[in-house]
Amino acid sequence: MPILKRVRRLVKQFKKMLKTGEGQIKEWNNSIEESKDKLPGLKSFVKGRDIKAVQNAIQLRWSNGPVEGHVNRIKSIKRQMYGRASFELLRRKVLLSQSG
Repeated sequence: MPILKRVRRLVKQFKKMLKTGEGQIKEWNNSIEESKDKLPGLKSFVKGRDIKAVQNAIQLRWSNGPVEGHVNRIKSIKRQMYGRASFELLRRKVLLSQSG
């Protein structure tokens, strides 16, 4: 099987696992690691991931995405104000920015 078709099939499998909440990431990882094809992008992706966290992302419906978004927003506001104002002004700006 040509390499691009194999990569496409593997990526579609991963997408399906994320979308449906079904599938085993360990089996998917093993199919990439045992592959005789040179798949450097996928192999580095597999080696650099916390398998338990990915499996939880597939199976569980909860996500910390909204929390991370708020943390990112607050850090962005803080960076904009660095050295210019007090904590009280930062607090007000964060609270007021939530409405928009």
